[in-house]
Amino acid sequence: MAGKKDKKEKTIKVRFPIGAKLIVIVSFLIIFSLGSITYLVNYFVSEDVRVTAESNNLDANTRSATAISSGLETMRSNALLLMDMLSNTSESNSAEQNSSKQYFDRNESIGAVLLFSQEKFSRGEDSLRLINNKFFAQNELDEETIDSFVSTERDVIENAFNGEIAVLNATPFFNIGMIALTIPWQGNEEMNVIVVLSSSEFLTNSFGRSTTSASYVVNNRGDVIVHPDFDIMLANANFLDSPLIMQMRSNNDENRQVLFVDADGKEYFGAYQKIALGDLAVVTTVQSEIIFENVRLTTKRNIYLGMAVLFISIIFLWLWSLSLSRPIVRLTRASKQIEDGDYEIKLKPKNHDEVGVLTQAFGRMSVGLAERERLQDSFSRFVNKTVVEKAAKGELALGGETKTCTVFFSDIRSFTAISEKLEPYEVVEFLNEYMSRMVDCVNKTHGSVDKYIGDAIMAVWGTPITSGDAGMDALRCVRAALMMRHALLEFNVGRGGDKKPIIKIGCGINSGPVIAGQIGSNQKMEYTVIGDTVNFASRTESLNKPLGTDILITENTYELIKDYVVVERMPSVTVKGKSKPVSLYAVVNMPYAEDIPGAGKNGPKTLAEVRKLVGMAAPDLGKVNLDEEEKKYKIQG
Repeated sequence: MAGKKDKKEKTIKVRFPIGAKLIVIVSFLIIFSLGSITYLVNYFVSEDVRVTAESNNLDANTRSATAISSGLETMRSNALLLMDMLSNTSESNSAEQNSSKQYFDRNESIGAVLLFSQEKFSRGEDSLRLINNKFFAQNELDEETIDSFVSTERDVIENAFNGEIAVLNATPFFNIGMIALTIPWQGNEEMNVIVVLSSSEFLTNSFGRSTTSASYVVNNRGDVIVHPDFDIMLANANFLDSPLIMQMRSNNDENRQVLFVDADGKEYFGAYQKIALGDLAVVTTVQSEIIFENVRLTTKRNIYLGMAVLFISIIFLWLWSLSLSRPIVRLTRASKQIEDGDYEIKLKPKNHDEVGVLTQAFGRMSVGLAERERLQDSFSRFVNKTVVEKAAKGELALGGETKTCTVFFSDIRSFTAISEKLEPYEVVEFLNEYMSRMVDCVNKTHGSVDKYIGDAIMAVWGTPITSGDAGMDALRCVRAALMMRHALLEFNVGRGGDKKPIIKIGCGINSGPVIAGQIGSNQKMEYTVIGDTVNFASRTESLNKPLGTDILITENTYELIKDYVVVERMPSVTVKGKSKPVSLYAVVNMPYAEDIPGAGKNGPKTLAEVRKLVGMAAPDLGKVNLDEEEKKYKIQG
């Protein structure tokens, strides 16, 4: 279970596949690159568009101002010329009519020309009124509207007597686009005022045709004189609170290009040009949103194009990453096979790149590991497998070291008599089958087989594998002995007779300090343990026969595991090399070892039950001299 757990802990889950990483990285680069390029292009193009728009707006404003100034100046000059002509001719009606007809024929947009002397104006009379009947008829105007206009704009006309020229919006009075130009005129040795009522169409035409910009004319009071939107003129709107007009009034300059935000929060480019005649200003505005509309559309197209490029790149990267990730996945699966001990893998590189080279190298490595495993497996049949593994990993210390271990010896009873009745190959087959079962019990309890001495097995717990606790190592050894008891019972099922005799064994277990290391000559060495603990374990095993037991443990081992086993104390015995008699214990059961077949709560409760189970007779201990029976030979190395 521990091994499986370790393998699970070592397994690394793929949380971020290579394909996903490539897509994320390249997507970031594409987004960053295209985003940066789009931003820079948008920024520089916007700057170019802004500069161009400001320049165009200023140029349009200048042209409009020039045209309007010229138009108003022409209107003023023509009106003054008309008055001069009338003042130099006879006062006959025919002369006046001829002059006015000629004037209106040349100035069809003029609706009326009024002349006021200061004396008559104070009485509410005009000195001269010239009406363009054709204009009034076409526009369905009433002459009485002139009186209403004059009455309303008396203050402006009075200012004209002081030499002030003014331009007024007359649209609200006539319900068509009309302006009024007040012109001071020195005639007949007194100051007069000429009022020219004209259609504003000729001024509106001066603005030109534009789908983006709007031009209009305001006077010094902020009143709209001319505007492309007729409703604004009809309402006699005042733009004095407009941010642009406010800047124009605060700036002491003739013309300027400014950026402002109106009351609705919309941004505009605005240009103004002041006109001396009438203290007017021509204003041209264009909404920045309209100017930058093409830039925004271009930016959107670039974004859509970038998204398309990104999508195509992701598809391409995903397909390309498969050519990289699939070989790596195969290598990962192959490594898992090797991790599980299966070295027979077949990998053929499909790419002629670094991954292909890696695949070839991995294939060669698996062949080498398979060869090494076969060699190690073959070698471990002659040398302890654990020793082989630790030696291969370089974990065995050179020389000897003192360790506390539990040493185990087992021996087949009457093996010489059994082998004499068998052929040599039958002896080998019988021993191999027997040894396989016994060694399996050692391996399952994390012990290490030290050597085979004929039919005897020597095993060790605590080196080279150890649990880290001497008591646990001793307990594992006793567990192995109990498992051997059950395995031997299964082995004996169906046996009996000379060719398949019933097998009985004795096990001796002792715990204590040993010297562990690689012992031998320059030609052959082996890892083993030596010392008094080993000798005592061997002698303990030899006492099983006279005592009628199958598992004997020494007092040293008993003290380590007495809380976990059921034992019966045997008579003390004097062992060679010991000054005092030593106590031995026959292992009956391990009550808590439910996982061991034949043990646990359902296992034997007494030594008598054990003897009955394994087929051993109880000896007459009164007739047995244990000291004489104790073997004097010494096992070393």
